Amino acid sequence: MKGNPFLGVGYLFRGFRLVTKPGIRQFVIIPLLINTLLFSLLIWFGADQFNALISAMLPSWLDWLEWLLWPLFAVTVSIFVFFTFIHIANFIGAPFNALLAERIEKELKGKLGKEPFQLRHFLSTLWPSLCSEFRKIAYFLIRSVPLLVLFLIPWVNIIASFVWIVFSAWMLALEYADYPMANHDILFAEQQKRLREKRFMVLGFGGAALFLLMIPVLNFFAMPIAVSGATVMWLEQFDEG
Repeated sequence: MKGNPFLGVGYLFRGFRLVTKPGIRQFVIIPLLINTLLFSLLIWFGADQFNALISAMLPSWLDWLEWLLWPLFAVTVSIFVFFTFIHIANFIGAPFNALLAERIEKELKGKLGKEPFQLRHFLSTLWPSLCSEFRKIAYFLIRSVPLLVLFLIPWVNIIASFVWIVFSAWMLALEYADYPMANHDILFAEQQKRLREKRFMVLGFGGAALFLLMIPVLNFFAMPIAVSGATVMWLEQFDEG
């Protein structure tokens, strides 16, 4: 058995404890505020347009239907946020996540000083981080399309949901483990090779991250917690230095 899945789950809990420490919180708060503001604006704009659409299309004698349509809008928004937040949040937060992984590593090695947020250092990580996100998105799309086809095949679609959950857990593990490993110039292909060596532990970590992302409100904090947990996992399980 290549790794203990419960050990992987434990790394996510350890990541939660780390993100609350002084000197690390700033790398959690900044991307969280950006994503919260972005989604708040999108939801406000959507609600305003939906209200205008209702006013334009519903005659006055059907005003009573509004109390049915607004809950429908709320459910639609919730689904939209769940399925898009992870991708948009990861893309926006990528440069911050690289710095967060660096800070977590320094904290665990006892080398974290009172260093302020440095704009120059942030900008130097911006382009490599975004390029890495594009590679992960391409990796996801190439493999997700064939998996989605499974849902259309009779009998096979029975196991499609399980396969999709396992794939999602693996993708999340790749997503968050990339930051500490990329900080050490380990390329994406090599990252996959190392993570496969303890795949069950890695899937346990990714599965726990997936579960956290499914919980409303807590899913907004899932990204920094998972990055922190993945950094601990990298140092204890995969760092050959």
